[in-house]
Amino acid sequence: MLRIPFDRHELVRYDVKQVVCSVCDTEQPVAKVCTNCGVNMGEYFCDICKFYDDDIEKGQFHCDDCGICRVGGRENFFHCKKCGSCYSTDLRGNHLCVENSMKHHCPICYEYLFDSLKDTTVMKCGHTMHCECYSEMIKRDKYCCPICSKSVMDMSKTWKRIDEEIEETVMPEDYQSRKVWILCNDCNDTTEVYFHIIGQKCSHCKSYNTRTIAPPVLPQ
Repeated sequence: MLRIPFDRHELVRYDVKQVVCSVCDTEQPVAKVCTNCGVNMGEYFCDICKFYDDDIEKGQFHCDDCGICRVGGRENFFHCKKCGSCYSTDLRGNHLCVENSMKHHCPICYEYLFDSLKDTTVMKCGHTMHCECYSEMIKRDKYCCPICSKSVMDMSKTWKRIDEEIEETVMPEDYQSRKVWILCNDCNDTTEVYFHIIGQKCSHCKSYNTRTIAPPVLPQ
């Protein structure tokens, strides 16, 4: 019979009190070894999550701070209390913390990140997303965080190229003296700069990752 997806239920593992041995069909309290036939019911067993798994090559481990079991080997991860999740040891002291940054959905695919099985990456701004989503974003020439709009990588070479392009592109005389107020997405500074059709450069951090907040006007 075809089942309707809404009829499905999720198992709340923390509430499991009894399990049934698949070898001898004995119902018993949750444990790693069957109390009747002695079979090992899982090579990996977590008595907190009530979780069994025979594929120990995953490197399963339970993180008390996360409250769930993770894969990849305990020695390869540390728990960042401010970000609220386990990160690769490569990021210890090497990332910008954003409070509970993992407890939200990936801004690209919208899958919840905290318990996702996919690899995640931490951007310069501290926000997180799936590695594969990040790679796809870069392939499409999108270099700003989808959450805060800050640049996700070193853009100095790009800014230099825009500098050169602006020098070679002369604005019409009516616009040469016009100024515009901009907000820099990278440093959050607000400045008044000369308007140019190619882009407006932040006077503070020299970024072109800016947006106009008022139309171009002639100086008073």
